[in-house]
Amino acid sequence: MTIRELLKSKPGDVVTIDIGDTIGAAARKMTAHKIAALVVTRLAHPVGVVSEQDVVVAVAEHGAQAGERPLSRLVEATIESITPDSTLKQAMSMMTHARLRHLPVISDDELVGIVSLGDIVKNRLEELSLERDVLRDIYIAAH
Repeated sequence: MTIRELLKSKPGDVVTIDIGDTIGAAARKMTAHKIAALVVTRLAHPVGVVSEQDVVVAVAEHGAQAGERPLSRLVEATIESITPDSTLKQAMSMMTHARLRHLPVISDDELVGIVSLGDIVKNRLEELSLERDVLRDIYIAAH
């Protein structure tokens, strides 16, 4: 299965935040949308991802003042991303090796979606369930 196919099953648009915003603004936006990560953009182009974990680390390091710090302090110099034509196996490998929970999907420097570890696990569980059902039906038909 490709990332493009997986994205078709996901509802809604990707929630983003501008790199000029603060860590506190990111935390409020994640809370309002009930999500664990935001794609950070500069001039509408994706430049990174900020997650709940990033916010927690910032608060642990800087206390209450963390909320006033700019997101640019959290965003890495390069963005880890994947293309819509990549496979789920490629996404799993990248997420495992880079220890990522969220992976932006980018095509021609434009954000087209985001894939989470949960999306991939859900898809894999559905595949395993289908395989189990097919094997059970084959077994029943043989007896």
